[in-house]
Amino acid sequence: MNFREHPLMCYRGMRNWPPVWIQRDPAYKLHGKKLRGEIGVLKRVLHHLDMPNECFLIIDHGGDAWIGALMIDNWAFCAQIGDVLQSHIGHSIKEIGGIDLAFTL
Repeated sequence: MNFREHPLMCYRGMRNWPPVWIQRDPAYKLHGKKLRGEIGVLKRVLHHLDMPNECFLIIDHGGDAWIGALMIDNWAFCAQIGDVLQSHIGHSIKEIGGIDLAFTL
């Protein structure tokens, strides 16, 4: 079972992979621009205990920083996903979408 098709990759019944990417730099002329798809390279993962069902991903795409949010219903699964993503910093989002998550079932 790969990352992009995992049955727990959802929030309130909605699939959440890949996230919607939003321009990160508010001073940038394209502020508010959104992108979709398995694009870019993972640069950072933010997952904290005070937000147990959210992971924020920062990617580089086209030389710009973009941020996407993953909200996941299952808190334990979200923590696992945070760990998996942390270990894949520097990998493409497309490659991460194909990670085998069978161990989480």
